[in-house]
Amino acid sequence: MPLPIRPELAGLKPYGAPQLNVAARLNVNENPYSPPPTVVDAIASAARKAASGMNRYPDRDFLALRRDLAAYLSSESRVDHAEPRNIWAANGSNEVMLHLHQAFGGPGRTALTFAPTYSMYPEYARDTSTEWVTVDRNEDFTLDLDAAREAIAEHQPSLVIVASPNNPTGTAVSLAEVRALLDAAALVPGGCVVVVDEAYAEFRRPGVPSAATLVPAYENLAVSRTMSKAFAFAGGRLGYLLAHERLIDALRIVRLPYHLSAVTQAVARAAIAHHKALQAQVDEIRAERDDTVDWLRAQGFTVADSDANFVFFGKFEDRNRVFQGLLDQGVLIRATGPEGWLRVSIGTAEEMDMFRSALLKVTR
Repeated sequence: MPLPIRPELAGLKPYGAPQLNVAARLNVNENPYSPPPTVVDAIASAARKAASGMNRYPDRDFLALRRDLAAYLSSESRVDHAEPRNIWAANGSNEVMLHLHQAFGGPGRTALTFAPTYSMYPEYARDTSTEWVTVDRNEDFTLDLDAAREAIAEHQPSLVIVASPNNPTGTAVSLAEVRALLDAAALVPGGCVVVVDEAYAEFRRPGVPSAATLVPAYENLAVSRTMSKAFAFAGGRLGYLLAHERLIDALRIVRLPYHLSAVTQAVARAAIAHHKALQAQVDEIRAERDDTVDWLRAQGFTVADSDANFVFFGKFEDRNRVFQGLLDQGVLIRATGPEGWLRVSIGTAEEMDMFRSALLKVTR
């Protein structure tokens, strides 16, 4: 007997990057440094305390966690207006994005973004029966604002999503560009939410601002973040968002009851309390990224400017051959984005030495 699966899901495979046991795992933009022992102890203690009350449901509005996230944003991004009512959180920024599509997308509605970009975006749209539209970026992966304005006027989206820094290219978006998107969105009948995905924000180069500073001026602006990267907390699954209170209230309608477990809330709060220790290697990762960009360019590769913890480089006639050649030497990176390009996450100095050595063997 056949299963009545939705037609648009028939024959599809689940999303997921390879999880392989190799010497240098540089494919999913993880922080390569484990939490220090003092933070591990604090997280374990928080989990133990939460476990003592596991017979009760957790705080479904996770107010204590929202207070901590607001305080962190205020210190990290100089956002002096962040308050708990302006904060949302979920199981990774993926779930935050899904909530945004559930609240503002859906049948008969459109989400628009700028390609190449994060490969999960069209899956959020598909899962919520939202039409998906992409606008090509410029050759250097910056935004084509004229094309963006035209597409917003033509398609009248209810969601515009832009990643800054962008995945997989690493390129950031200026505040002037965000304002231009917001101005175009303001002309959409019925309203349009502009989402700036800042999953890699803590790795920005000095002087690159956060769109979070614009939230007080725009009720339709949402700035998404994650603890997976700079916090070395990918296994903790905690993403969050800064926006106007009315937008946050819309997300509260579509979330499942008690979607953040007591343990998740407790360990995330412990991690935030120790964010300076967890982010101690951010400067080192930035420096390694910049060294990697310089080295790749010196070898003759084309490299996108990066404000993230990864580097996008090419162009290869057969990127799959290069990918496999690196993997054969124990270095796992990612073949993603336009044909001919590869992305490497920034690992430890030792892992990046392995990457450079392996790449030269494959390409020379």
